[in-house]
Parts: sequence; structure tokens; C-alpha cells
Amino acid sequence: MFTTLKNAFKLKEIRNKIFFTFLMLVVIRLGSQLPVPGVDRTYFARWFESQTGDAFNFFDAFTGGSFLNMSVLALNITPYITSSIIMQLMTIAIPKLEEMQRDGADGRKKIASITRYVTVALALIEAGVMAIGFGRQGLLETYNVMNIITVIVALTAGSAFLMWIGERITENGVGNGISIVLTINILSRMPQDIAQLFEQFVIGRSIAKGVVAAIIIIAIIVLMVVLVIVLNDGVRKIPVQYAKKVQGRKMVGGQTTNIPLKVNTSGVIPVIFASSLMQLPVVICSLFNVNGTGFWGEILKGLNSNYWCNPEHLVYSIGLVVYIVLVVFFAYFYTSITFNPMEIADNMKRQGGFIPGIRPGKPTSEYLAKLLNYIVFIGAIGLTIVCVVPYFFNGVFGASVSFGGTSLIIIVSVVLETVKQIESQMLVRNYKGFLND
Repeated sequence: MFTTLKNAFKLKEIRNKIFFTFLMLVVIRLGSQLPVPGVDRTYFARWFESQTGDAFNFFDAFTGGSFLNMSVLALNITPYITSSIIMQLMTIAIPKLEEMQRDGADGRKKIASITRYVTVALALIEAGVMAIGFGRQGLLETYNVMNIITVIVALTAGSAFLMWIGERITENGVGNGISIVLTINILSRMPQDIAQLFEQFVIGRSIAKGVVAAIIIIAIIVLMVVLVIVLNDGVRKIPVQYAKKVQGRKMVGGQTTNIPLKVNTSGVIPVIFASSLMQLPVVICSLFNVNGTGFWGEILKGLNSNYWCNPEHLVYSIGLVVYIVLVVFFAYFYTSITFNPMEIADNMKRQGGFIPGIRPGKPTSEYLAKLLNYIVFIGAIGLTIVCVVPYFFNGVFGASVSFGGTSLIIIVSVVLETVKQIESQMLVRNYKGFLND
């Protein structure tokens, strides 16, 4: 990876793209400090201290602290991520959108345009809920219609601006614009969290205990990163043989290729779905200032990850079991709507391809489906381990950090994908130079 970056800086075209991306990231971090007019910026700081839940901690980590600071970028690109997921699901359900996706570049442009409109609509809804829900509780310095409209417009514009920056990074930078925007926000919080861990477990202890604690912290982080890399790059290659056939006077075909099935076929989507579903009741109660008591209060505590794996409150760890079940379920669900074994089997049959030892058609489809079930299960277990480890150390040792398994998966995946993008751009440039010579 370091060799790739070193070689990239030697090429003016790639160097300019990296510099452009860096400037865009600086603009994002500066925008994270610009306050929304008419709001009390200390409100969320005080409100967070009074909360025992972690629903908004997860959201604040994704926004790079913009939510806690109540800046114009407080919504960040979460509306765009949500709209992209919605459009991906709707493409499967609505034939018209599926037809657009098959139309090639023009169809994808139309879907991207619809996604932008959905993003703005979601941003308006989220901004309105925040302005009205938290505004009544003291977020707004003066709770009136003008201030509510100002907050809604500022937050919606900030989210749209970040979406625009992400697209510019994709076109004029190193690529993966939206993912890079999300990653830089998560990375901006990590130094603070790591410093908090060292202050909690290393500083103030004896030299021996401090060194051991530091080694354990570093080892856990490194092991989780390695696990994420293995999970991200793990691929099961299914060999495919194409039969020879006569075209004119020539014999063509007969080559051997493979179908790469990623171990983590659904990426981080199952974790985001599971976390969002678990935290939805907590968020609703927080927005409407509803403090759960009695039976409902116990339910809310079970949904709160701060109580999971806590030896003093083991009963609340039932919520962790529900979370694991949801991660596994959404891993299978998302894979089932994005990977169609029957369609792949039919395409192979039309092109004269077959898997050695498996008959074309329905037997191939059944073989792929069976194999995919095993692969998805392994990937889901890997995702679960990465996500549960932070909850375990938080519950047992009180090691609370804003970045967890989800953040690590996003960071590692985006870094690896960005490096691959840079390598491919360098390769294309070398080919162009060879052709020009």
C-alpha cells in the first residue's frame, strides 16, 4: 500500500487527484465547525451527559462530531446512505427501476439523479424532526417558526453540499467519494477515543500495569483490523468451464474462468440495518422526551448496548442476542436480493458455461444457492465477532469508544478499495503512455 502511494505521488495526474481529494476533506472538516444559526451549541453536550443510551453516539461518530457540535454538516451524508440503500432495494422490487439499471450508463445516471432527490427529501424530514423535536427541549435559542425553518434549510443544505463534494471526489479525485467522506468523519474521532482509552487504562497506573494495558489495547485493535482485512478480501472462487464451439472456420471457447464469491457478500449493510432497527425505539423516545419506566424502561435498556455484557446486568444482554440474530438475518436477506443464483446459472447456460461436475441449469442454481448459504453464514459470523468485541470490552471493562466494529469495517474497506482505485488509475495511465509511445 505504501509503495502504491509513493509511486502515485511521482505521477502528476494522480498527484493532482490526491491533492484535490485532500482539499475537499479540509473543506469538510472546516464545515464541521460552522454552527447552525439560532441554535444553542452547548445543548447537545449537556444532553449527551444526561443520556445513558448510545443511539446518538453511533450517529455522532458517523458525522465526525458535527452532530454534537450542531454544525451545518450535522446530518452529514447519512441521508444519502439511507437513500442509496432504499434505491438499491427498490430496484429489486420495481421493474421500471430494474430496467433503468440494465440500460447501462444512461440508466445508472437516472437512478443517481433519483437518489439525489430522495436524499434531499430525507434530509428535509430528518432536519424537521430534529428542529421541532429538540427545539422544544432547548436546542433553539428562540423556539419560533423562523428559527425552525433556518435550522431545516441549513441542515438540508449541509447534507446536499456533502453529497456534492462526494461526487466531485469521485469524478476529479481518487474515487469512492461518498465512502471517503464517511471515512474521514470516523477517523476524525479516533485519536480522541484512543487517547481516552490510554487515559483510562494506562495513565496513572504502575509502569508494569500500564505497559501491559497498552500492549493489550494495541493488540486488540491490530487483531480486529487483521480480521476485517481477511473478511473483506476473503473470496471463494468457483471454477467455470466454457465449452468449445465452432464459429465460421474457427474453434472458439474452451477457456476456464471462475465466479468470485466474497465471504462478506453484503459488506457492512447488515450491521447498519441491525443497529438502526435496534436503536429506532430509543431515538424516538429521545426525540419526544419520553423516559421509559417500568416494563418499557427495561425494554429500552435491553436495546441499549451500554448494558450488554455487563456482569451486573446480564439480563440486558438478551438485546445482544437479538442484535446478533438481526445481523445474521440481514446478511442473508441483503445477499438474497443482490445475488440471484438462478440468473447466473441461466447466463452460464446460454454462454455454454458449466461448473465441472455440476449439470447446467437448475442443478447449477441449487449448487450456487447451497454454497452461498455456507459463505454468507461464515461472513455473518465474522461480522458478528468484529461488532461484538467492542461491546464485550465496554460491558466488562467500561472501555467505551465511539468507533466500533462497524467503523473499522468501513475504514478498512474504504482504504483498501481506494488503494485499488489508485493502482488501477496508475495502470491505465501506463497503458496510455505505452500506446502514445
